[in-house]
Amino acid sequence: MPIYAYACSSCGLQQDVMQKMSDAPLSTCPECGKETFSKQLTAAGFQLKGSGYYVTDFKDKPKAECAPCGNAGSCPAAGN
Repeated sequence: MPIYAYACSSCGLQQDVMQKMSDAPLSTCPECGKETFSKQLTAAGFQLKGSGYYVTDFKDKPKAECAPCGNAGSCPAAGN
């Protein structure tokens, strides 16, 4: 079940509530009892794990240091 962030505009209560997607949104604040409790817009939290994703397979590896000049990456001494 997803967790939704709610906030009350009257008393300032902020609370995370676990609800089914089919449940009606809450509107009554559990703290002050007013009808000012509303769902907040939040970023989705997920992480892609395993092979086949950019972070694990295609991330740039640190470039080797050039022996003649000590620079990493492009090096005029090595002809890069």
